[in-house]
Amino acid sequence: MVTFPNCKINLGLNVVQKRKDGFHDIETVFLPIPFYDALEILPSSNNTTTLTVTGLPIVNDGENLCLKAFKLLKNDFPLLPEIEIQLHKVIPIGAGLGGGSSDAASMLLLLNKKFNLQIERQKLLSYSLQLGSDCPFFIINKPCLAKGRGEILEGINLSLSSYKIILINPGIHINTGEIFQHINATTPAKPIGDIIRQPVSTWEDELVNDFEKIVFHRHPVIKKIKENLYNHKAIYAAMTGTGSTVFGIFNKRDEVDFSVENEYFHRWFDLDQY
Repeated sequence: MVTFPNCKINLGLNVVQKRKDGFHDIETVFLPIPFYDALEILPSSNNTTTLTVTGLPIVNDGENLCLKAFKLLKNDFPLLPEIEIQLHKVIPIGAGLGGGSSDAASMLLLLNKKFNLQIERQKLLSYSLQLGSDCPFFIINKPCLAKGRGEILEGINLSLSSYKIILINPGIHINTGEIFQHINATTPAKPIGDIIRQPVSTWEDELVNDFEKIVFHRHPVIKKIKENLYNHKAIYAAMTGTGSTVFGIFNKRDEVDFSVENEYFHRWFDLDQY
């Protein structure tokens, strides 16, 4: 059985406070983007669960989240058979696009469907939060206002069908946990939930990603990408998550003569679904 985990971007990202458990409370809007990895599960040939990764190389900073997702369910469903996992990575890694979290959430959904585990959505959300703070979003996978660690999700309506978006990633891997250690939590002047309901043309002055200041200081090339997008008449441009991907939103009808460095990943998408 095969599924295709998609990525996301953050529209605004405020770090509101540090919690006693060491995590941070945030507010952001998660927006699904139709750009995909491929994930397949097959019967095990040797009664052992294995993972094979093709496509982009994965930075080894711990056990892969797909394996963690399998083991998480295996603990509660001991009769779950061993499997072979095939993961083809297309979404850039350490890029603020949530590719690993999407893979993990898709693994839970895939196992639930393949083996008829009959896990209800609320329980899937609980499992997914054990894998990562933004994993619950990928269970819902619709535009959401997120609070708490990112697990308090409220569906929102966005009117973006007249826009197109470009994602640009310079190939810089950002360690999310390390970047969080350097963030100063502050209460935003205006809630993201209010800003996001305003016209896109007003977002430039108010819709902020708190991590940009830190990441731009360390990697000026990422700041330059954002500046270039505005120089080419983006209506809104920002870094997503903790970086390193930057996106720009443009009117769909506008021709954009925008050149990207050859070594950078970039891709255009229409936002017809919103």
